Amino acid sequence: MTDATAEKLREITAEDYPAVRGLVAGLSGDALVRAGRLLARLDPDRVLAAHPATPAPLIAVTGHGTLSALVPALTGELARHGLLARVRLSDFDSWVFDLADPGSALYAAGPSLVLCVLDADLVAGELPLPWRVEDVERVLAEKTALAERAAEVFATAARGATLVLNTLPLPRSLTAQLVDLGARARLGAVWREANARLLRLTETRPEVVTVDLDPLLAEGTPARDVRQSIYAKAHLSDALLAGYAREVGHLARQAAGGAKKVLALDLDDTVWGGVLGEAGPEGIEVAGSYRGEAFRRFQAVAKQLGSQGVLLAAVSKNDREPVVKTLREHPELTLREADFVQVRANWRPKHENLAELAADLNLSADSFVFVDDSAFECGLVRRELPGVAVLQVGEEPALHVERLLADGWFDVRALTAEDRARPARYREEQARQDFLHTFDSLDGYLRELDISVTLAPVDASRVDRISQLTLRTNQFNLTTRRLQPAEVRALREDPAARVLAIESADRFGDNGLVGAVLLRRDAGVLHIENFLLSCRVFSRGIEQAVLGAVLEHAFDEGAEEVRAGYVRTARNGKVADFYPRAGFGTVRADDASADFRLTARPAAAPVDHIRLTARFERDLP
Repeated sequence: MTDATAEKLREITAEDYPAVRGLVAGLSGDALVRAGRLLARLDPDRVLAAHPATPAPLIAVTGHGTLSALVPALTGELARHGLLARVRLSDFDSWVFDLADPGSALYAAGPSLVLCVLDADLVAGELPLPWRVEDVERVLAEKTALAERAAEVFATAARGATLVLNTLPLPRSLTAQLVDLGARARLGAVWREANARLLRLTETRPEVVTVDLDPLLAEGTPARDVRQSIYAKAHLSDALLAGYAREVGHLARQAAGGAKKVLALDLDDTVWGGVLGEAGPEGIEVAGSYRGEAFRRFQAVAKQLGSQGVLLAAVSKNDREPVVKTLREHPELTLREADFVQVRANWRPKHENLAELAADLNLSADSFVFVDDSAFECGLVRRELPGVAVLQVGEEPALHVERLLADGWFDVRALTAEDRARPARYREEQARQDFLHTFDSLDGYLRELDISVTLAPVDASRVDRISQLTLRTNQFNLTTRRLQPAEVRALREDPAARVLAIESADRFGDNGLVGAVLLRRDAGVLHIENFLLSCRVFSRGIEQAVLGAVLEHAFDEGAEEVRAGYVRTARNGKVADFYPRAGFGTVRADDASADFRLTARPAAAPVDHIRLTARFERDLP
């Protein structure tokens, strides 16, 4: 961090907080921790008073050992993603009491993230003298069982929150105490088995995420500083806590709806080595040489991300014809034209291409990660499209993959079938757009599109997808209420609530589960707690048809009125008038939110180009 940046951070006030993201965006490691210390002096309440829309998760930190070094690291990491950290640090070694007691002060605080930070001394500190591998195995079993019981309590005491655990680093100072190499191997095995139990909690308990510290240690991060461990009871090194905070920052960003959806790649010296227009297809580096293998590795990682629902796009300053020909025919390329939802090769500024690509995909530019080797192009995109995550790769292609993966931009809590199908569905969307251009009117296009919609209570197998929609949908999301899978599951089981899934298909294919309506019945009033729809199916009348079906059923079942709300964000302004356009009257409105009500069946015309099947199973809640 430069002295100038440090000075700006010292001068930052609560009113200036939106500027912090730009100041710390390029920082990492010690520099980011230092920035976090400077930012920790800001009063979160004053920041929120000045900027109430700032995502500000309350993070409770508990665990074993001294963890104060985690606070500035978390503060810096969250600021880097445009979030405001509110950190509650528990007393020393209070994790069992904090998590096992549903009435604890930790639960009373209502955190959205709870970090239970564990370390090897949790086990080593309870071994008898002398000790054997069986003693380690016994203590490990006791501690992992405590963590599992804590997760059980957490599931009911902190609905909607996420419990973050971590694997325990195995210190050489423990293994080296065993002179029997066979015993030493057994120690490694039982230790890893205990860590595997912790990791599997992420699969079996939707409210738990276990951060695997092994990848951080494998990159050379020291597990501990021996002197700090002995004298200060800080059993994890500051560097490891900083790496852990980076992982937590990714979780917090994802929970706030900040996961990215599109990976836009430059081509020359990014996807392949060299400039296509100068070297020709036969002269670019893609395999068969040291640098070529590095570029091939980068392509393979991009293809792997694409297979998991990340939309790949190429944005290159080149003539289109040779780019497309190379992507189709080069014998050694890993990425092909078919892997991209769009290939934009022209000589226009890249920020203009990205903005048009976002419009074509019906996505916000904030959903994009852009990778380029040019400092000029990266700087221009940062200035013109500040919501885009811009990654500048250097001249060394061997480091491209690490640069791309460092921030977990595309992480989700659970990958769904809809995720894997997303690239194909966006390519189908391009076919729809081409079809649209053959019509003189939108009405004629919609009729020929042959849209069918199913509205029905969500089943257990789609809970993760509904949660993901609440976390990733930003434009058509009336309240941006973010729900973890456990919260969706609880709503599904609540007799007073209803979670309705919206699925759609048309002549070009099955769009899958594209939206949800969250309802709650209170005596004679039906509350629409949220209504959200994927940007892939905007402006086709689906939202009007679904709302009409919900209202019709509500009044058929005797509802006296229907109430709904809207909470404004930076991205959902286009749906601010969704309920008034459907006949709702405004009860209250200000710059941040509005409440609406409807007391009689609306006289809206039916959406006759959509075949809608609505199934409510029982009276609306």
